[in-house]
Amino acid sequence: MKVLRNTILPVFLATIWISLSEFVRNEFLLKSYWIDHYQKLGLVFPSEPVNGAIWGIWSLLFAIVIFILVKKYSLLQTALLAWFVGFVLMWVVIGNLGVLPYGLLIYAVPLSLLEALIAAWIINKTALKIGYGKRPAGLKI
Repeated sequence: MKVLRNTILPVFLATIWISLSEFVRNEFLLKSYWIDHYQKLGLVFPSEPVNGAIWGIWSLLFAIVIFILVKKYSLLQTALLAWFVGFVLMWVVIGNLGVLPYGLLIYAVPLSLLEALIAAWIINKTALKIGYGKRPAGLKI
């Protein structure tokens, strides 16, 4: 029961938040940027259900990374480090591949920072440090 409360629940809740945030940002707010950019490249923007499932896996992995970081770093440090690992590195890669529509970064940067911060906050508020019965060190801002 302790593992469920201290590990699985915080990661699950953060995964839900990350998935919802990604879905709203990329399906409702920025999808036209993606579609237009891909059309200019002569490509079709991938939006099949399997792509959504892969993003669900990405959300889970991102939540796991945040869970690990929140035990060692403050809330703000966790959010910034997670954001860098989860988003900046991804943007470098897809920019290098030529499939990143740079115009969307003006929206994606603040929204992704907010996503990482709230995910870190969710984990920080719901996880107990295993074996200690205290909140993780990440409680400090």
